[in-house]
Amino acid sequence: MIRSSWPDSTDILDGLHRVLSSSLLETAGELSAMLAPIVEHSALVIFTEDCTGRPRKTAGDRAIIDRVTIAELDVIRDAATAHPGPRWNVPATIGDAERPVATWTSPTGALLVLTDPAVPDGATAGETDLLASVGSLWHLVALDIRHQVGAAAPDYLLDSRAVSRERARTIAELTDAHSITLESLLAILRSRDASDAKARQAATELAANAMVQLRAVSDRYLSLSEEPVARAFERLRDDLRPLARFSDLDVQFVEPPTDGRALPGEVAHAARAIVRGAVLALVEQSSVSRVRVQWDCDGSNLLIGIRDDGPGDLSTDVTSVKQLAARVTALDGTMAVEATPGWGSEVAVAIPLDAPTAPLALASEWGLSAREREVLALVASGARNRTIAETLSISENTAKFHVSNLLRKVGATSRSELAALAH
Repeated sequence: MIRSSWPDSTDILDGLHRVLSSSLLETAGELSAMLAPIVEHSALVIFTEDCTGRPRKTAGDRAIIDRVTIAELDVIRDAATAHPGPRWNVPATIGDAERPVATWTSPTGALLVLTDPAVPDGATAGETDLLASVGSLWHLVALDIRHQVGAAAPDYLLDSRAVSRERARTIAELTDAHSITLESLLAILRSRDASDAKARQAATELAANAMVQLRAVSDRYLSLSEEPVARAFERLRDDLRPLARFSDLDVQFVEPPTDGRALPGEVAHAARAIVRGAVLALVEQSSVSRVRVQWDCDGSNLLIGIRDDGPGDLSTDVTSVKQLAARVTALDGTMAVEATPGWGSEVAVAIPLDAPTAPLALASEWGLSAREREVLALVASGARNRTIAETLSISENTAKFHVSNLLRKVGATSRSELAALAH
């Protein structure tokens, strides 16, 4: 049910704090827990194109969240955009079935969906205000998601790159398999030896439409996972424009080739964050008045160069530079800092456009028990120890023990890395 009044305001603020403090892998679960006392729901789905590796973030009924598709969410978001404001108890296809949903969109374009929301009969004006307030909470969460992606934390980059690699492989295999099948079907149906012209024509049109739809799905996934290099660089210019506008800094841009290879989404996001961080690190030096930013692509790597006209005393010991190096390393890239006293400092970064192809070990090779495999699957879904304990009917301490063993056996240094390896 939707309660006629908010839960204790302290509980709401604590819940919001947990959501905004969580990692991108945990956001959906924390948001679902925060909203549960206000709106009951069977599943929560976030759809945001800010996250190229994981545009869907889910929590709740696995029968729904394991089946929800980008195509379904596109339809739901189009309907929500056409009718601004909260939409309650409207029918929608999600998780391969028609269910009632509640939806909100944010100024960032992100979509929030609650499935099977329990709406009281004859909602009052006060309850309507509550629903609008839920939308305001969602706006804050959606903005936080954008900021986290912009910061491009190393754990997010590791997970995003692993997921992007697996998704690209799956799409390619699916597209090839269905294309071959449909092309064979078309060849048979177009054969002069086939009878019943009307049936042949109908089947031909059906197969042709199926091929068009399949290609549309493939193109949609690619649009989520890739960004043209020219557009990515233009977004970088927009990010740095306020820095030049409200200071005496002269930011010069050397455009990348307009026909360069499209960038994987996580590379585009990380590259912009790296440039922003490098520029801020450079201008922390004294007497820096000009910074030049250059992007190029050799077909396999995005090449970034940032140079200033300052005193030339930047070093890799600077904390902000160490943070940049961690982001670059998460993408299997390289970074070099060269400073010449009196002539300025330069930061050179190379980021591979293709994710590493080293094969992942099988669970059997890791020596995992049946219980550890169950825990690994839950960690990969973004579940926290409390959720793992509740799902498997074990204590939270036992869940922590299993996670620690998994980290040791797999050789991962964090839960995020463990989840990425599992995927």
